[in-house]
Amino acid sequence: MDSDLGEFLRSRRARIQPAEAGLREYGRRRVPGLRREEVAQLAGVSVDYYIRLEQGRGRNASDAVLDAVARALRLTDSERLHLYALARPSGTHLSGGGVYQATLRPGARLVLDSIAAPAFVLGRRMDVIAWNALGDKVSGFSSVPAAERNQARYLFLNPAAPDFYPDWETVAVETVAFLRRDAGLHPDDPALPALVDELTTRSAEFRRIWTAHPVEEKTHGSKRIRHTRAGMLEMGYESLLLPGDPDQLLVIYTAVPGSATAAALAALAESDTTAHV
Repeated sequence: MDSDLGEFLRSRRARIQPAEAGLREYGRRRVPGLRREEVAQLAGVSVDYYIRLEQGRGRNASDAVLDAVARALRLTDSERLHLYALARPSGTHLSGGGVYQATLRPGARLVLDSIAAPAFVLGRRMDVIAWNALGDKVSGFSSVPAAERNQARYLFLNPAAPDFYPDWETVAVETVAFLRRDAGLHPDDPALPALVDELTTRSAEFRRIWTAHPVEEKTHGSKRIRHTRAGMLEMGYESLLLPGDPDQLLVIYTAVPGSATAAALAALAESDTTAHV
């Protein structure tokens, strides 16, 4: 996790040019963006202190220091929370021999099945742990072996993914950003490094995006899906944390009433069609 903190801070100072921060450029720059001493200057801390923080040796950093560094690096709200998580790892304790087992409680299952729109539930690491009937017809979760029902694994390892998601690059960055956030929140989850190692080894695109260290919490947005039978589906989505379990995220796709997508989803709901992913 120390290396994750250093990697994150270096990636964020690399994207800011001195002139953008009101600093005068001097000397030859061997790395892009701000130098460590410039970040320290902007944050109002000593260079030695900032270097220790970037090396993962600043575990006792105060809120004031972390907030100052966040301002200096122009972090978003999601990135600032990620900085806190990396600088002060909570050491999540896992049961069952260190393996997180996701189960959907019966009441939440009833809620999921009562939703008329396509919907599914994500657990840690973007594992797909449950879905409703229309969610399955749109995304084809039931056709995927249980051990492989993971959004990141599908996106980066399934050759059909770029066709299924026409805006593949955007979805890929959002997916990696989710995994980065998950890694900061659950530093002791052994399954996440295993997933990252697998994706890093098998996907050059994952390596490229993971190295850029995107971090963002997407609670809503839009998504296009090219369905094998229903055609192009242009949908919005809302992501809601399930009460009582902050590791479970209910995702609901929406369509504008009267739109072509709404008509296609209605027809899909009445059919026996399931997407093949």
